[in-house]
Amino acid sequence: MYDRGSHVGSPEREADFTAYVRARQASFARFAYLLTGDPHSAQDLVQSALAKVYGRWEHISTVDSPDAYVRKVMVNEHTTWWRRQWRHRERTDSELIRVHEPAAATQPTHDDDLWSHVRSLSPQQRAAVVLRYYEDLSEAQTAEILGCTVGTVKSHTSRAIKSLRATMTEVTP
Repeated sequence: MYDRGSHVGSPEREADFTAYVRARQASFARFAYLLTGDPHSAQDLVQSALAKVYGRWEHISTVDSPDAYVRKVMVNEHTTWWRRQWRHRERTDSELIRVHEPAAATQPTHDDDLWSHVRSLSPQQRAAVVLRYYEDLSEAQTAEILGCTVGTVKSHTSRAIKSLRATMTEVTP
C-alpha cells in the first residue's frame, strides 16, 4: 500500500515490518483460517490485511499491541468481504444463479463437524468465538479488536454458543 509519509520505503521500516511479519505470520494465517474456513481465502485475507498495515506501520509499530491492530484489520476486512459476497448472492439469487461457495478445507487439528457449524455463524459471532476460544483472548481484548463493548462480545459469544448447541443437538442423535 502506498504511504505518502516521509519515511516511505526506508530500509529500517522495511526490515522492522519484515521481521514482524515473519515472526507473526503463522499466527495470523491460523487466525485468518478460523475466520474464513478456507485456506486460500485465509492467505488472501492475511495479505490484504498486511498490505493495509504496511501503509501505517510507523504508527502501528509504536503501539503496545500491533497484533491487536492487525487482527482488527483482518476482522474488518473479512466482514467487508462477507458483506460484499452476501450482496452479490442476493443479486444473483434473483436471477437463479448461485454464488459458488469454496469447498471447506480439512484441517486435522479441528473437529470437522464442530468446525462446519462454526463456519455457519455470522461474521461477528464467528470472530468473537475465534478470538475468545481459539486465540484465547480475554473479553476486553476481544472487544478492543472487534471495536465494540465487552457486553457486545458476551452477547455475540453467548448467541454463538447457543446456536452451536442447537445445531449440534439437531445433528447428534
